[in-house]
Amino acid sequence: MLQRDYTTSQLDVLEAEAIHVMREVAAEFERPCLLFSGGKDSIVMLRVAEKAFWPAPIPFPLMHVDTGHNFPEVIDFRDRRVAELNARLVVASVQASIDAGRVMEETGRRASRNRLQTTTLLDAIEENEYDAVFGGARRDEEKARAKERVFSFRDDFGQWDPKNQRPELWNLYNTRIRKGEHIRVFPLSNWTELDIWYYIQREGIEIPSIYFAHTRKVFERDGMLLSDDEVVQRGDDEPIFEAVVRYRTVGDMTCTGAVASTATTVEQIIEEVAATRITERGATRADDRASEAAMEDRKKEGYF
Repeated sequence: MLQRDYTTSQLDVLEAEAIHVMREVAAEFERPCLLFSGGKDSIVMLRVAEKAFWPAPIPFPLMHVDTGHNFPEVIDFRDRRVAELNARLVVASVQASIDAGRVMEETGRRASRNRLQTTTLLDAIEENEYDAVFGGARRDEEKARAKERVFSFRDDFGQWDPKNQRPELWNLYNTRIRKGEHIRVFPLSNWTELDIWYYIQREGIEIPSIYFAHTRKVFERDGMLLSDDEVVQRGDDEPIFEAVVRYRTVGDMTCTGAVASTATTVEQIIEEVAATRITERGATRADDRASEAAMEDRKKEGYF
């Protein structure tokens, strides 16, 4: 008698959950959008969206909150991927927010536009009347993320209140909101960094080249390797040198560090991530080396 194996892998379960979440949003909300930066998490989220609605096109636009200080390799990848999918890309510009006087540019050696993204994001949500926004955040990133639901309610100021979260029973989600409110939706909540890489490996997904080891001019600050670029302010006591590095996460160049690595394939990256005991945020994001309370405060203000 023919025996069939009906077991599902962990990746199958995670993918099915994410697909269910995306279809629920598409059915319940009028104007959703998906945050797409060209980073690995948003790339996986975009792949899940492809599968969720195939063979139809993705039924909502993609949005990138552009600080103007992004890695060129990532922006090139973003534009090429959007063109391949024939998707609509909305670019919310931090520089435009600065020019309009909505936010003030930081100054000094540690100046960054990363925190300024909050105002740009909230303005774009209001302008486009988005009522649901997909984000690629995962609960393993840091403790403030771990407190958040899959459907994260935001009030008409874009604020998150951890004490006023709606219960999520099984796979039932409360989608009711009033005019001006919106929901941040995190379909990858239950994924880990390793899950992301295993999925990229399984699906054969293309990723930006800076995720792989390469030679780059960098300088050291607070134990992190920052890229030498005109948008990154460097002190005289921070000499430039060449190193073989890769990036575990991508974002604003002024606060996203590289890690020393020789991993040139996805398989080697998986081995490297499995062996490390430092989270990607702790290892590569200078602005995220804050206390749990500080990160929670940023989320309450409307941060990603």
